[in-house]
Amino acid sequence: MKRLSLISVFSLVSIVSILAQEQPPGHPPQLDEETLKKANNPMAKVKAFNVHNYIVSSIYGSDMQQNQFILRYAQPVGKFLVRASLPFVTVSQPELPPTFGVGDFNVFAIYSLPSSEGNQFGIGPAISAPTATSNLTGTGKWQAGLSALAFFAKSHQLQIGALLQWQASFAGDEDRTDISILTSQVFFIWQIGAGYYLRSTGVWSFNLEDEGSYNVPIGLGVGKVVKVGKVVFNIFAEPQFTVMAEGYGQPKFQTFVGFNTQF
Repeated sequence: MKRLSLISVFSLVSIVSILAQEQPPGHPPQLDEETLKKANNPMAKVKAFNVHNYIVSSIYGSDMQQNQFILRYAQPVGKFLVRASLPFVTVSQPELPPTFGVGDFNVFAIYSLPSSEGNQFGIGPAISAPTATSNLTGTGKWQAGLSALAFFAKSHQLQIGALLQWQASFAGDEDRTDISILTSQVFFIWQIGAGYYLRSTGVWSFNLEDEGSYNVPIGLGVGKVVKVGKVVFNIFAEPQFTVMAEGYGQPKFQTFVGFNTQF
């Protein structure tokens, strides 16, 4: 799994180099300040297709390793931003063949509230469907709740934001544990020039059904924004270290890599 982390990071660097070479010679990429901010704005009013991968190479209390490959599509619909996510999960256990399967399908619709000076706020419903093909890759429960999103982009150098989500189970497999999860993903984006930026976007997770179970990772990574024609690509790699955790099966170290496209 650690080897897979290195391969993923190397692949992202290679993609950045290829995209950069596609720019016409003598014409630098048209990366104005607004384009750079929008590339990392989860509330941007553009269509987006993202490929994300969490490589969990160390888990508390277990020898298991996990890889979560996520396909995401976002599109503005009137005042709403609709985002759908479908994970594909691989679980590796010692002396057992890996388990691969689809995870739970998630959709949220964020309603944009009045905002100004580059700041954006929104709130809306979220729902998850038990589409997992294995007990190891999903919850077996229908879940519903709320999502709230904020992004502060007044500064051209530093952008911050947060995505809060709460979901609780209301139907599904009666033999599976009930779900009530609160997650907080805080975004820190620091523009360092030429389309490069530093990032920290760890997702903090709190199990409200089991108050002694939580996970708080901190990430520090680097990304690169490249514009090819009218399409904006955003490639990044972010190692994340857990600084506080409680409960079995919490990630201890993971690498978050991604390839975002806005068009």
